[in-house]
Parts: sequence; C-alpha cells; structure tokens
Amino acid sequence: MKASDLLVQCLENEGVEYIFGIPGEETLDLTDSLSRSKIKFIVTRHEQSAAFMADVYGRLTHQPGVCLATLGPGATNLITGVADAHLDRAPLVAITGQAGLEKTHKEAHQYLNIVEAFRQFTKWNSSVTRADFIPEIVSKAFEIARDRPGATHIELPEDIAAERTNKVPLVKKPYSHIRMPDEDELQRSAVLIEAAKMPVILAGNGVIREDASEELRKFVRSTGIPVVTTFMGKGAFPADDEHYMGSMGIKDRDHIMCGFARADLVICIGFDHVEYSPRFWNPDGSKNIIHIHSDQHEVDEKYVPNLSLVGNIRTSLKHLIRFCKRKEMPEYFSKVRKNMEKELLDFKDDTSFPMKPQKIIYDIRQALDREDIIISDVGAHKLWIGRLYPAYEPNTVQMSNGLASMGFALPGAIAAKLLKPERKVVAVAGDGGFLMNVQELETAVRLGCDIVIVIFDDAKFGLIEWHEKKKFDASFGIDFLNPDFVKLAESFGAHGILIEKAEDFRPQLENALKAGGVWLMDVRVDYSENMKLTEKLSNNFCDI
Repeated sequence: MKASDLLVQCLENEGVEYIFGIPGEETLDLTDSLSRSKIKFIVTRHEQSAAFMADVYGRLTHQPGVCLATLGPGATNLITGVADAHLDRAPLVAITGQAGLEKTHKEAHQYLNIVEAFRQFTKWNSSVTRADFIPEIVSKAFEIARDRPGATHIELPEDIAAERTNKVPLVKKPYSHIRMPDEDELQRSAVLIEAAKMPVILAGNGVIREDASEELRKFVRSTGIPVVTTFMGKGAFPADDEHYMGSMGIKDRDHIMCGFARADLVICIGFDHVEYSPRFWNPDGSKNIIHIHSDQHEVDEKYVPNLSLVGNIRTSLKHLIRFCKRKEMPEYFSKVRKNMEKELLDFKDDTSFPMKPQKIIYDIRQALDREDIIISDVGAHKLWIGRLYPAYEPNTVQMSNGLASMGFALPGAIAAKLLKPERKVVAVAGDGGFLMNVQELETAVRLGCDIVIVIFDDAKFGLIEWHEKKKFDASFGIDFLNPDFVKLAESFGAHGILIEKAEDFRPQLENALKAGGVWLMDVRVDYSENMKLTEKLSNNFCDI
C-alpha cells in the first residue's frame, strides 16, 4: 500500500473520528486515502478554523483533535489555531503536506520549513522522511498530545505520501498515565492546610483537561475550602455551590481579589500561569502555595510553592483527602461570593437599549440548561462572560484564553455541536471577532448544525477601546463599519435576527434554540459599562 493509506490506518487506529481541514495539491494522496476511510473529513473555509475545530474537539473529548492543511500558506494558516491549543492545553495533532524531499534543500515554489516554524508552539513535531516511519511517528504524536495535553505536528511530503510500504499500525496497548505524588508530601500538604485559617482553592484548566472535576468536588465537600476558578476552569466546580467564590481573569482588582487578599494559603489545582499571572493575586509573593498538577510549576518570583504535588490530579486529590480534616468556610468568603452574584442579578430586569453586557449574559444563562455549551470569542464580552457567567459543569464554557485569539467562537461552536448534538450551543462574539471567520457560516449550514451566534455589536474593537481609555483616557483606531448582519446570515443560508429592544432578546434566543438551524442574532451592546466597571473596581470595596 502507499504511505498515505498507512497514515490513515494509523489515524483510525488512534480512534480519530473527524479531520478538519482543506485539501491541497500536496495532500492529494492523503485525501484520496481518506475518501476510503470511516474518518469523516470536515471541509472548512479556512485552515485557521480547522485548527480551532480540532482544538475544541480535543477539549471536549480529551482525545487529540486532528486538522489538515497543505504546504506553505495552508500550513501557516493553521498556526493560530495550533498555538491556541498549545497555550490552552488542548490535545491536537496537526498534519500538513509538504513539497517533495528533492526541493527541501533549495528555494522552491511554496516551500517553507514548516517543521521549524511549528517548533515553538508544539510539544513535538516531525517530518516523515520514510514511509516505514509512519506508525512510530503517528503513535508518538498522539501519545505526546494526550499525556500533558497540547499540540503536535506531522509533516507528510508529497513524494513520501505516494511511497510504497508494508508496515502496519502499531498495536495499541493500554497502560496507565497515572503518576502519584510522594506520600510524605501529601502528609506535609495536609499539615499546611490544617494550619491555614483562610485557605482558598484556585482551580485552573488542568482540572478540566484531566477530567478531575468530580475529584475536586469531593475534595471541597470533604474539606470545606472555598473555590475560585480561572476563566478556563469555569465549570470545574458548580457556580451554585456555596463553596464557589467566583472566577478570575481580568487585570483590574476584581471582587475575587478581596478573597485572595485575606487568604493565607492558596491551593493551586491544575493552574497554569498562562491563564492568569500570579502577580495579580500574589503581588508581594507572600502567599503560602500548594501546587497540584501533572507537571512541575513555572518558575516565577510570585509563585514559589511551599509544596508541589506533581502527578495525576485526580489521583493526588483522592489521596490528599485521606489526610485532610474539614474546615468551616469563613463568612468573609461568602460575602465575596454574594458580591459577584449581585453584580449579575442587578441587571436581570434591565430593559435599556443598547443592551447592557450583564443583561445579555443573564438572558443567555436563563436560556441554556446546566450542560449546554457557550463558546466565547475574544473581546470585551469575553471578560464579562468570564467574570459573571455561572457555569455548572466542566467543558460548558469554551474560550481562547492563553493565546486569546479572535475568530474562535464560530468554528468552536461547529465542533461542539458535531460532538454534542444533544446540547444547545451558543457562540458569543464581538462584531470584530465574528467577521474574522464569518466564512464558516457556510460550513455550519452545510453540516446542518443547530447553533445560535450572538453578536455583541458596537461597531468597534470594544476591548481595545476599554484598554485605551484606561491608559490614555482616549481611544484611537478602533472604529469600523459593519455589514447588515441579518442579510449576511441569509446570504449564507442561515437565519438572521436584529434585536431592537432588550425585552425581545431572550424570547428570540429561546425560539432560535428551539427551531434549530443556524441563527445569527445582532445585538447592540452598551459598552459604557466597561469603564463603569473599571471605576467601580478602582474603589476600595473590600471592606465587606
């Protein structure tokens, strides 16, 4: 058989269900092999979208999502989505075509050293230089992507793809990836927890990536210690539990920081620095810290753990419970929680228009069930969602956070709906971010996805305006014109809705979710709330 057939067999052997991508001349043999495979090839309208779809696939399944592009511009278009998976710790395998090996030593049409380009934002990547190497290369790419979730890359030159081989996929043998922390460190951690008067748990995306949400919940029930999540950790712990204090991720001194100001011990579980710098919650570096993760902690002067429990997070929490006693949650932490809740509830009956971002978020939450999925793009709306949207289950809030890339929401929503057809899926995007991958409306319609896209429409890059006003008390270079979003949606075969008063938004959203199909809702948003929030947070509100 030819090498491309072997590659596809190896992908099937890894349990691959979907490949997202765009074919090219240098991947003709590979797509020919895919045409005879049970793997579904999802044609996208841009390679960046394909990588975002593979990224979300990895988040929701804990198995590597796969994306495909040809050489040159196809491969470089993948970079943003692959880098997103890399920084947000999502398992992903990127496959790219390449010119024949006879061209790689000299200047040639569309030739770039893609392996070298991908090196800085993948955990591992390699070019296939012989067909016989394919079983080992594919197995290695998937094992590394799974082990500590992240991105890997395989390059398949076109002459190698057509090469003949007698090799077969490697036999898959189940083995444990579980690594246990040292028992002595578990006992010492318990002593530190027992001595703490106001301990706080900081739960990051590692809890979700390692499917450790249930163990976190059991640990909290057993110890009584309150929980704060990062934006990427939302849903790892239910927002309606009395021990949930809220989520953190903005640079301003938010309500949550009041809790951290009083905390004498921070138990960081699955926390990555890329999510939220320790300098925001441990500015003087004085906090006692316990690091619980599958990997060693990042070296940072504001993050010097007293103890480090390196190993499988689920296993670490299961064993740590044995040594810990229950503590009563301080009343002060409950007040912090109530302050965060109040901020959302204060706007639930707001009828002003353009709509307040808090009101839009409240209505979306009311329209969705506990396990339904919201996909957030990057913009001012992401900060509002990250702060205020109550999440109850893991993987129900998805966003680009480590890389923070605009254009994430629509492709992400398509992947989420393919994988979770029984759940409602809402993509939330600013007008700027939505138009970066608007072409995937066609993909959503073609695939018959039932999704609703909610556009926070302010005809500008609202997040940049917010930062400019904070820094310079002025704004520049952020205004633009928008198309008629309703007509735009209809031109792609989707449904468009223009919201003209606040009272219409929730019933129209609920109707769209019930009707099925692809719906685009254009909602004018009042982003004067951005600076109002900044002014509010600049005041000393921690005397509660």
